[in-house]
Amino acid sequence: MSKPGPISAKPLSALLGDVFSDAYARQGFASRELVTRWAEIAGPEIAAHSEPMKIQWPRPIEGQKQEPATLVLRVEGPVALEIQHSSDVILQRVNRFFGWNAVGRLALRQAPLSRNSVRNASRLPDATDVAQVAETLSSIEDNDLRTALARLGASIKWN
Repeated sequence: MSKPGPISAKPLSALLGDVFSDAYARQGFASRELVTRWAEIAGPEIAAHSEPMKIQWPRPIEGQKQEPATLVLRVEGPVALEIQHSSDVILQRVNRFFGWNAVGRLALRQAPLSRNSVRNASRLPDATDVAQVAETLSSIEDNDLRTALARLGASIKWN
């Protein structure tokens, strides 16, 4: 009689990936990363008051170049004007994320956000912890790299 093998649990994201992909595809998103990583893409200030609703792709006209899409953002009322003024920055960040000029215009919809509060996924570690980790990285010559690694090490240590 053979022993049963180790139980390997599949991540929930792998099991439900197709379900979510279909839902995002109906809203014009090729993948869910734009929605799930919105705080990283747009920045924490913008993401705190907005969220992507859908991407509207114009119908292609035969023989003409494909026009860029319109990103529809749900925005909290009081900050809609500020987000409208920073639309060029948002478009640059979104297109940098995609790697090509996918979105050419923003459309804002004033409504309460679907989430109650923005998760603060990336808490900054204490400056003293970063300094302690930075001391151990004296062999790294590049200051920016040393600082980034020190923040990473302090974050890992903190969590």
